[in-house]
Amino acid sequence: MQIVRTAVWVLILFALLLFSWFNWNPVEVMIWENLLIETKVPALVIVSFLLGLVPMWIYHRGVRWTLSRKVASLENAARTNIAPPVSAKPTPAPAATDTPKPAPAPSPESGSPALPQDESEDLKPESKAP
Repeated sequence: MQIVRTAVWVLILFALLLFSWFNWNPVEVMIWENLLIETKVPALVIVSFLLGLVPMWIYHRGVRWTLSRKVASLENAARTNIAPPVSAKPTPAPAATDTPKPAPAPSPESGSPALPQDESEDLKPESKAP
């Protein structure tokens, strides 16, 4: 990436050199009524370009500096809020108390499984008294 950046700067400087060579003419610039400056065209163009570039470059650097400070602050806050490391030996989970009871096994005499009996008095068969 550094080689590309260097090549771009060399091309920009070469273009500026060509521009200066072909436009080396004196010009008069009137700034105020009584202030007249005689300069060359390339100097006027370069100074005008820098008057526009430098304030925006300073603003850009200030924004990057502010944002990098915010990112560093957030990274430090994230580092301090990381959960503590998990302990080496795991703790066993407590046994559940509401486990369903298994159905009773079918008796060997009957081929069908035993159905649960309702304990209600109304549903019991009538017993004959002797």
